[in-house]
Amino acid sequence: MQVLIIEDDERLARLMARMLEKEGISTDVAHDGKTGLEFALAGTHDVAVVDWMLPGMDGPSICRAVREARIKLALLLLTARDQVEDRVAGLYSGADDYLTKPFALEELLARIHALGRRFDIASPDASELGCGDLVLDLRAHTASRASVPLDLTLTEWNLLEYLVRNRGQALSRERIFNRVWAYDSEAQLKMVDIYISYLRRKLKVAPDLPDPIETVRGIGYRLA
Repeated sequence: MQVLIIEDDERLARLMARMLEKEGISTDVAHDGKTGLEFALAGTHDVAVVDWMLPGMDGPSICRAVREARIKLALLLLTARDQVEDRVAGLYSGADDYLTKPFALEELLARIHALGRRFDIASPDASELGCGDLVLDLRAHTASRASVPLDLTLTEWNLLEYLVRNRGQALSRERIFNRVWAYDSEAQLKMVDIYISYLRRKLKVAPDLPDPIETVRGIGYRLA
């Protein structure tokens, strides 16, 4: 399962993302409405947790835009509004579920799993993730290319996992950074280029194998 969190309260977004990551759920975070909608329309997520009040574009507008684009995405709307008319308006905007702030993180997790079951999303307990000759064992936290084991650090593994989950999609440096280094307060954006270089060297397990990581000019990187 891949979850998108669109929440301008950075502390709350970090708490939600950490909880989901501990459950083995891949998570992306956006802190404004327009960026969140861009992520949502990419079609790479299964569930989106969307705050009602956001800079740039509010939650109900994001829900309506996703539904108009016919993106298969379960939408969970968060808000401090607890009036019946507010809940009704949120659901009519295209949201599949509604959670009032403040809420327990355990309830949020349960609702995300419930939405996943409702939308027939593959189980997060799947043991392998693959792309071409790349295979990642999600339980053992190991990876191989062309059946050759890769000796990866934790950061390199997390980076490769994110690229594989979003294979074929051009990912900006900012998006990669926010996903892989989100909880490292000392990390800098240049770490993306440095670790892509590390990863490319380790993926070259045979002279005739092409580099699977493409540089997308002006954007970032893409796993072919």
